[in-house]
Amino acid sequence: MTNRIGFISTRLAGTDGVSLETAKWSNLLTTMDCECFYFAGECDWPAERSMVVPEAHFTHPEIVTINTDLFGDGVRSIETSKAVQRLKDHLKKHLYKFVKQFKLDILIPQNALAIPMNIPLALAITELIAETGMPTIAHHHDFSWERSRFAVGAAQDYLRAAFPPTFRTIHHVVINSFASHQLALRTGVASITLIPNVMDFDHPPVVDDYATDMRRVLGIADDEAFLLQPTRVVPRKRIEQAVDLVRRLGRKAVLVVTHSSGDEGSSYQRYLEDYAQTMKVRLLFADAYFDHQRGTNANGQKMYSLADAYQQADLITYPSTVEGFGNAFIETIYYKRPIVMSTYEIFKTDIQPKGFQVISFDEFISDATVASVNELLDKPMMVNAMVEANYELGRKYYSYQTLTEPLKLLLHSVVGHD
Repeated sequence: MTNRIGFISTRLAGTDGVSLETAKWSNLLTTMDCECFYFAGECDWPAERSMVVPEAHFTHPEIVTINTDLFGDGVRSIETSKAVQRLKDHLKKHLYKFVKQFKLDILIPQNALAIPMNIPLALAITELIAETGMPTIAHHHDFSWERSRFAVGAAQDYLRAAFPPTFRTIHHVVINSFASHQLALRTGVASITLIPNVMDFDHPPVVDDYATDMRRVLGIADDEAFLLQPTRVVPRKRIEQAVDLVRRLGRKAVLVVTHSSGDEGSSYQRYLEDYAQTMKVRLLFADAYFDHQRGTNANGQKMYSLADAYQQADLITYPSTVEGFGNAFIETIYYKRPIVMSTYEIFKTDIQPKGFQVISFDEFISDATVASVNELLDKPMMVNAMVEANYELGRKYYSYQTLTEPLKLLLHSVVGHD
């Protein structure tokens, strides 16, 4: 029997982690005799299988206004409460239409019930589940309690109601062990499945000539080390540490950032630009050249995929303080690149014990870190041995096969058949 599945998120587009993982789930579920459909404020998926409602996006002006009032102090205005209810009803009406139009059997909210980027959307999903009893697999990537910007505010009633809701028809999926423990502790829910982010390690990445002109297009000289920061420009990524690393290498080098700042504003990027200029480091914010897939933009400019960026880089930098799992880490392993990274908590508990070879640091870039990076940049044979060993560990622990069985079990749990 074919299961008709509806993915719901604020955004299903571009190169953010939630969109990329949704694509992997969708592709695998399609191989399991499922049909997948998509509801979001922005969506890259086929129009005939998608419903786009602008108010579902976290950048919609009304949602931005609501969030500004809800977080930062302990009081919200009457107008904000009314706006939340009005938009919740508007989004719920469209969610019902989504379910009916595509004859859905199962819902999979993607992070929409975990982090409060769009509170009306989460409330609408919660009420839909309460009113229909629809089987739901809630895939959580980041929770509100993991982000300091949501710690103070006037949204606690909304957070308790919908981030996440705890109905018996909802099966919760988290991406790391700490989230599993915290979700159980804070909500008392028992049906929690841990599924880490994955890559298709059974099919190695294809290397072709498409991106061989990337260095020229970005203005990177042949004798210049190409360090890649494949993340959004947000403070918890600690990109200033990568800038410091480039400064101390003692060789020609450039740091390229592939993503924009997203939902957290541009002040951190301006700080990084000033910091890099002060440190006399070449820092390129190159998000205008990258997308989730190859193509051209509206001006006819050639666009590279994130995969192209990894394959052209000499080294990946990943100095984050907090990550739900670490998409950039697993992508680095898949695309066979060396990485210098901080030992954030989830890396220490869930990933590092598996034996991956990385250049790691805790709070700051030490002389030993710099020396290790320079050694790798000078010794391609050492890099090759390291990345091949890491790839095999990735195949063992984070391949699509490790996702296939849990998804089959989840489908069986929520609908009672394969």
